[in-house]
Amino acid sequence: MQTLGSTTPSLGYILALDLGTTGNRAFVFNADGKIVGQAYKELTQHYPQPGWLEHNPLEIWQDTCWVMQTAIVNAQITPSKIAALGLTVQRETCLIWDKTTGLPLHQAIVWQDRRTAPLCNQLQEQGYAQDIYDRTGLVIDAYFSATKLRWLLDQFVGIDLKNVLAGTIDSWVLWKLTGGKVHATDHSNASRTMLMNLKTCEWDETLLDIFQIPAHILPQIQPSLGLFGVTDTALLGAEIPITAILGDQQAALFGHGCDRPGLMKCTYGTGSFLVAHTGSQIVRSEQQLISTVAWTQVKPSGTLDIGYALEGSMFTSGACIQWLRDGIKLIKTAAETEAMANQVADNGGVYFVPAFSGLGAPYWDMSARGAFFGITASVQPQHLVRAVLEAIAYQVLEVVQAINASSSIPMGRLTVDGGACENDFLMQFQADVLGIPVERPKMRDTTVQGAAFAAGLSAGFWDSYEALVQQRYIERVFEPSKESDRALSNFTTWQKAVKRTLAWTE
Repeated sequence: MQTLGSTTPSLGYILALDLGTTGNRAFVFNADGKIVGQAYKELTQHYPQPGWLEHNPLEIWQDTCWVMQTAIVNAQITPSKIAALGLTVQRETCLIWDKTTGLPLHQAIVWQDRRTAPLCNQLQEQGYAQDIYDRTGLVIDAYFSATKLRWLLDQFVGIDLKNVLAGTIDSWVLWKLTGGKVHATDHSNASRTMLMNLKTCEWDETLLDIFQIPAHILPQIQPSLGLFGVTDTALLGAEIPITAILGDQQAALFGHGCDRPGLMKCTYGTGSFLVAHTGSQIVRSEQQLISTVAWTQVKPSGTLDIGYALEGSMFTSGACIQWLRDGIKLIKTAAETEAMANQVADNGGVYFVPAFSGLGAPYWDMSARGAFFGITASVQPQHLVRAVLEAIAYQVLEVVQAINASSSIPMGRLTVDGGACENDFLMQFQADVLGIPVERPKMRDTTVQGAAFAAGLSAGFWDSYEALVQQRYIERVFEPSKESDRALSNFTTWQKAVKRTLAWTE
C-alpha cells in the first residue's frame, strides 16, 4: 500500500460536508484519511399534506454553518489548516431563491415528495416517456427534480425571473458558501434533475422546453472533481477551496472504491440506493433501472472523463424502521429491531411492502402504498419487525437481479454503508437472499468519506485513489448461510404482496 500523506504539509486537513435527508454533518479528515473531528444536526421534516415533504433551506444553511464550525472546533484545528472542502448532498431535493435578497421563495421540495405525480402522469400520457429516458437515462417520476421545479415556478406566476435562481441543495449551499459568487452544480447531481442530457452532460434545450424552465435560472454544470470556488472568509475566517461536489450515492460509490464495471454498493439510508459502476459507457436497462453519471473529472489532456452507473432507487428503507419507532411506536430505538427479529424463527407468514412514497425500482409506481399482508391472531410484534427488515433485503435483491440482467459482468459482492447496515440480522439476511458476500467496512459514513477523498484528490492533497481505498478497514463480511433457500422461497410470496399494492388508487 502506498503511504498516504499531504503534498502540502502546512495544510493538513480536508473538510467534508454531507447534507442528507434527515440531517446534516461535517467531518474533518487528516492526511492519513482518518476522522479527527465531526458534528451532526438533525433536520426538521415538514409534511404539509399526505405525500408531501419539505425542508427549510435556511435551516439547512444554518445547520451547515454550525456543523462546519463545530467539527473544526472538535478537531482542535484552525480553518487555515484546511486544504480543501468536499460537498455531498441529498440529490433530487430542489428549491428556488432570490439572488438579490438571498432568501428562498419557498420551502425546498424533498426527493420523496409526490405532489407532482399528476404532472408526471400527464407527461407519460402525452408520450414523452421514451424521449425523456433516451435523453436523461431516467424514468418519468416525481422523484426527480424537473417537475418539482416546474411546480415551484407555477407558484410565482408573473414574478420577474431575472432575480431568481434554482437548483438542487448542492447549488444552494455552494452559492451560500461562496457568498453568492458561484451558482454551479456537478454532473452527478445535474444528472438527477431530468434536465441534463446524459450524452452531452449539458442542460438539454428540448427538456427545458418540455418543462418550461428558463436556462438562465439553472446553475452551471461542472466536473464533480474540480475547483468550484472558495468559501467566503466571513464564514470560517479563511478561504477554503471547494474542490469536489457529488450526489450522496455517487459519493458513497467513490468512497467504496467502486470505480469500474463489476463493482456495486448499496447505501441503506432513508431509502436504499444500489449503484453499480458501468465505466465510460452508458448502459441502458430493460429492467427499469436508471442510467446516471457516477462522477466526472477533467483528464490531463483537457477532455472530460465521464464515469457512468446503473442505479436502483428504493424510496423507503431506513424510513420503515423510523416509522416503527416514531409512527406506530413498536420500538424505542432502531437497534432493537435486530434482537426482535432474532427472537422468532421466521416471519410468521407476514410480509411487508415498503411503499410509503410509492415504489421505485424496478416498479416506478407512484400510487403504490405500504401494507402488511398475512396477519393472523398469532402474529407478534417481532414478526412485524422481522417482516420489515426482510422487505428491505428483498427490495435490494430485485435490483441486483435487474443489474445482473443488464450487465455482462455478474455482481459477485455487495459493499454496504448507511445506518441500517449496522443491523447484523439484516446484513446476514441480505447475504442469504443474494447468495453472495456482503462486505461492511468499519467506516459507515462512506458518503462523506467519498466526498473527502474526492476533494483531497482534486486538490492534490492526496495523489493516489487506490491507496485511499486500500487503507479502508473491512469490519465484517457476511457470507450466505444454510438459510439461503428458505429466505429465497419466501421472496416469491413477497413479490405477490408487492403486486397487490401496485396502482393502489386505481
